[in-house]
Amino acid sequence: MVQATVFKGSKANIAVKDTVELPDTLTGDKVLVKITYSGLCGTDLHYTNQDIILGHEGVGVVEALGPDAKWLKKGDRVGFGYEHDSCGHCHECLTGHETYCPERATYGGDKVDQGSLASHAVVREAFLHPIPEGMTDEEAAPLQCAGATVFAVLQEYDTQPTETIGIMGLGGLGHLAIQFAAKMGNRVVVLSGTERKREEAMRLGAHEFIATKGKTELKVSTPINRLLVTTSAQPNWHQLLPILAPGASIYPLSVAFGNLEIPYLPLVFNGIAVQGSLVASRNIHREMLAFAALHKIKPTNEVFPLTEEGVKEAISRLERGDIHLRAVLKAP
Repeated sequence: MVQATVFKGSKANIAVKDTVELPDTLTGDKVLVKITYSGLCGTDLHYTNQDIILGHEGVGVVEALGPDAKWLKKGDRVGFGYEHDSCGHCHECLTGHETYCPERATYGGDKVDQGSLASHAVVREAFLHPIPEGMTDEEAAPLQCAGATVFAVLQEYDTQPTETIGIMGLGGLGHLAIQFAAKMGNRVVVLSGTERKREEAMRLGAHEFIATKGKTELKVSTPINRLLVTTSAQPNWHQLLPILAPGASIYPLSVAFGNLEIPYLPLVFNGIAVQGSLVASRNIHREMLAFAALHKIKPTNEVFPLTEEGVKEAISRLERGDIHLRAVLKAP
């Protein structure tokens, strides 16, 4: 048996170190991956009080393969994200939308017993993504969820390079969304509370920056066609709806358990849509990695050791909002 070190949630709402046994013999297309880096995502904070292995932004090296694995080999660098499996036969799976499969197996659910805050993970080959040459493991880790989430919105819903993309919030998701949209040729407008992040937004590729705090009316040079909401708190819709173009789409991307409340009439009179989106399908995930490698799109990371102390510190700082953009944990 392979003895894997893992970091789990607990009833005390803290991460605890544990050891689990992984099978000596892999079945089907299962692959044993030795984790080199793991991202830490805001979604992980929802599971620190549950008895599951934490983490869903894993990158590592293939160590062993099951008999049905056909494409990977030992030593390959791979990543995995939020989804671990799907039925493969339903309409959603057959049309490349397996993230919405009714039988999907996703992080935090009762069908997934693996996580990236660990020394090893066993994942189906079909849900592992090769890491492109020229991209480091550290750079790749946050792309497995944060990168996939924002890229999926821009790619899945037929974004045109002539459109103006608004990005609400410059954090872990937002700083990647700026880079992807700018490299796709879009005009990028960043909306943030204060002027504090203006310089960083422009450096990442934004064309316009708007500080929203204390303002009753916002002005943009070009109406926004697509608004990516990456903040954890709901924005002031009365501020934002007037700067959206007719027919615009709004994409709420953060995880929240309350209700989405938005003025009704502006949606009707201006044909504005609110579109949900859950990470990326496998095809779009791999397109995202290739696009990021080609255009040198990189997350801004703070690196912690993948140890009990490192995991606890990273989680504590993320809970306090004291991480600059992304936290990544490096295996010993």
